[in-house]
This record gives sequence, structure tokens and C-alpha cells, in this order.
Amino acid sequence: MNLLVILLVLALIFGGVGLAVEGLKWMLIISAVLFVASLASGAMSRGRLRA
Repeated sequence: MNLLVILLVLALIFGGVGLAVEGLKWMLIISAVLFVASLASGAMSRGRLRA
């Protein structure tokens, strides 16, 4: 019975860590896309002001 409880706790810990890593990966991807979009938007608006 103790082995079952230990395995269950380990599965919950590793599952939680995996979920956190997956969420951080998606946050990194979304932030990179937003950063590139803001760079492009800033470059376009800057070009319009000079012209």
C-alpha cells in the first residue's frame, strides 16, 4: 500500500512539473510572436513618420 501511495505522489509531482514546463514553453512561443509583431509594427509606423 505504501508503494502505491509513493508512486501516486511521484506521478502527481512529475505530471505537475511537466504541465508547468509545457505551459512555459507555450508562453515563450507566444511572447516571441508578440515581440516580432511589435518590432514589425514599430518599424512600419516609424517609416510612415519619416516619409
